[in-house]
Amino acid sequence: MLAFLFLIFAVAVRFLPHPLAFTPVAAALLFFGARASRRYMWAPLALLAVSDVVLTKFVYAYPFSWDHFVTWAWYAAILWLGTNLRQNASVLRVVAAAMASSVSFFLLSNFAVWAAWNMYPKTFDGLMTSYVLGLPFFRQGVQGDLLFTGLFFATPILMRALSGKPATSEAI
Repeated sequence: MLAFLFLIFAVAVRFLPHPLAFTPVAAALLFFGARASRRYMWAPLALLAVSDVVLTKFVYAYPFSWDHFVTWAWYAAILWLGTNLRQNASVLRVVAAAMASSVSFFLLSNFAVWAAWNMYPKTFDGLMTSYVLGLPFFRQGVQGDLLFTGLFFATPILMRALSGKPATSEAI
């Protein structure tokens, strides 16, 4: 249930004013992968893909292009990464997963924008320019991913502590 709440929160935040790249999307995917039933792994992919289409076409009025498929593949990869936290969600593994999410999104999304759009020359220098200009977004992405991932994975522990039940490794 908590995984679905975090997923809905992540989708909703995308429609609200927020600092660019500072969203709970990666955290929701990691948590969903770690805690939700495998039967529902399609749900985050579907909700995020639909929200991408709505934001692109109707909110920002941008054209839809193939680089969205790169983002959707990234959603699936981060969801899968979260499943690796199912049995052992130590603090180090959760932080490493959040960092891997940030770095992989930065590298993939900037490459896809460079390749799909005419914002940068189709040269190595153009690709490097896309990465350099993306650094402020990367910093905010890392901050958001670490903050929300920490909050999401700490929530069941705090809920268990507040209920008076002893914490178990399963709650982490």
